[in-house]
Amino acid sequence: MNTPATPAATTPQGSPGAGLARAVVRWALVLLLVTAGVGHFASADTFRAQVPPWMPWPEAVIAVSGVIELVLAAALAVAPARLRPTVGWVVAAFFVAIFPGNISQYLTGTAAFGLDSDAARLVRLLFQPVLVVAALWCTGAWATWRSRRART
Repeated sequence: MNTPATPAATTPQGSPGAGLARAVVRWALVLLLVTAGVGHFASADTFRAQVPPWMPWPEAVIAVSGVIELVLAAALAVAPARLRPTVGWVVAAFFVAIFPGNISQYLTGTAAFGLDSDAARLVRLLFQPVLVVAALWCTGAWATWRSRRART
């Protein structure tokens, strides 16, 4: 007996089992962004370690990036499925945009967030691309982009 393909099997999201994994990663990113966003206000001095010395108005940078993290967390949490790929690209772009702060913390050797050695700060640098990939994967951004490219 032939049955029509299910929507999950025909979407760029992949297999139905992948949906749960994507949801878990998405909610982990929500939690990470909320924790970091609140941290920008609860312990702003700690986040100063992330602001490169050449950047003007570090307090404003800390506050604005905290607000952005909270907004992105909300978007990841509540965006309807059709908008999630766009949210994924925005979150990934944010993770790329804050990468210079991680590089600055490594280069200046500033201890913060429990990163009190060059090795720990280097591991953090290596973790940032994982966040970018996670944002693109859990929102279906990459899969949607690939499927649109395949149609053209």
